[in-house]
Amino acid sequence: MTIDLDSMSRNELMALKKKVDKALASFEKRQREAALAAAQKAAQEHGFSLDEIMGRKSAAKTSVPKYRNPENPTQTWTGRGRQPAWYKQAIESGKQPADLEI
Repeated sequence: MTIDLDSMSRNELMALKKKVDKALASFEKRQREAALAAAQKAAQEHGFSLDEIMGRKSAAKTSVPKYRNPENPTQTWTGRGRQPAWYKQAIESGKQPADLEI
């Protein structure tokens, strides 16, 4: 496909430039994803995660629950972040935080 750039108007050239920029960004994204997948596969074949090889710590750390709802033991809270409704209600009803500790 041959494009005669000299015969195109400024608006046509700008539209073409936008299409080319978008195509390049999409191509680079696909290449990055393919490279990441290949790196993850290679790491797994050697028994590691890519984060372990790169020396990165896992961003998703799970905290141990510190408090439990006495009325529904499946509801717990780590003591971090917003207080759950059951915790607020228990405190408002006169319980102490120590009463709710696991």
